[in-house]
Amino acid sequence: MRSAAIYGCSGHRLTPEEKTFFADTRPWGFILFRRNVDSPEQLRALTADLRDSVGDPDAPVLIDQEGGRVQRMGPPHWPKYPPGDAYLKASNDVATARELVRLGARLMAHDLRDVGITIDCLPVLDVPVAGAHDIIGDRAYATDPATVTVLGRAAAEGLMAGGVLPVIKHMPGHGRAFADSHKELPTVHADLDTLDGWDFAPFKALSDMPIAMTAHVVFTAIDPKHPATQSKKAIKLIRKHLSFKGLLLSDDLVMNALSGTLTERAEASLKAGCDIVVHWNGDMDEMQQVAAGVGKLKGKSARRADAALARIVQAPEPLDVVEARARFDRMMASYLEAKAGPDVGEAQG
Repeated sequence: MRSAAIYGCSGHRLTPEEKTFFADTRPWGFILFRRNVDSPEQLRALTADLRDSVGDPDAPVLIDQEGGRVQRMGPPHWPKYPPGDAYLKASNDVATARELVRLGARLMAHDLRDVGITIDCLPVLDVPVAGAHDIIGDRAYATDPATVTVLGRAAAEGLMAGGVLPVIKHMPGHGRAFADSHKELPTVHADLDTLDGWDFAPFKALSDMPIAMTAHVVFTAIDPKHPATQSKKAIKLIRKHLSFKGLLLSDDLVMNALSGTLTERAEASLKAGCDIVVHWNGDMDEMQQVAAGVGKLKGKSARRADAALARIVQAPEPLDVVEARARFDRMMASYLEAKAGPDVGEAQG
């Protein structure tokens, strides 16, 4: 039986200590960052080693591959993809942007699947409001929920057609936050009707997706004391009001929005209703602390995990990679000439 955790690792290959730790704790999956990425051959070897460490050839391997500021795999071995808001900027209308988003996600899926990565933490369904912190910013597809919904579903469909599962994030919405949850705990004071009509809308519309990630944000209208990741009330809202039945991951436990020891953070997130917690940085001492607060993946959570993985298509939609990339570049030409934003490096998505 696997544990209710996803861990990172420290470098390009597993250390003996990491192999032992993963064999002992048997996490449900793994997540990769730029520090883990060198070349296609190296990544294939690493994803194989990760799966070997838990004795499961189908163990999930995740990555944050959005494009723009959040892209772990990039030149010279992989293309640089644009951020979410670039698709509308490069298009004349939402319908064209939708086609472009789906094509970009299908190409990303090809890149990921080729090196053994089966889950991408994309699409971002957050809808920014004026004055909000730019931690979401250009990662958002648009500044209205209807367009975010259309383009977010296009990204999810493109990934799934390529045999990669999407993760909708950050439930129930990070676009209204006026602080960066990597650094501090944001608090949102909007009333429930406002949240429901704006922030929640894309997540309700994509509630059929297999996996979601929570937001480390306090919503005073839901639970003034706890961030959504650690709030039973917020998780209940996600399950009932937003109708999300899939696998629910915490955002990274190391982020400063959360307080307490890593053991306490893991325990609080799972107790609130997250199915699996994520620890990203590969620090062995920290992973051991997380492991002390994580039990076995069982019951409804295990069934959700199995149901999510069952949605990985084993025969991806046919793709002429050369033609598709050329078409994507042509459609993106106006934006690419204006340049993409800088990369945020190892920041969690």
